[in-house]
Amino acid sequence: MKRRVKRNKNRKKKRKEKELQEKMGMFDKLPDACDACEKTFDKKDKSMVQSWSVVVREAQGVVRLYCPNCWDTAIKVIEEVENG
Repeated sequence: MKRRVKRNKNRKKKRKEKELQEKMGMFDKLPDACDACEKTFDKKDKSMVQSWSVVVREAQGVVRLYCPNCWDTAIKVIEEVENG
């Protein structure tokens, strides 16, 4: 393999690792409850982890967590506002 190709692969790999580390750092900021209704969230429950929605604002360093009911309600409100 050519040297330049190897370097590019290494750069991409390092970039991905850095992005993953940043995201994992934000995982510590994950709340223990829904930000809208305060329903508790269990990080070890696989079904909760897969069904709840997480909103990350990297610039502000904010992580918000929403249960499926609150998330669906928010989506409906947004659709109503967009449709007039």
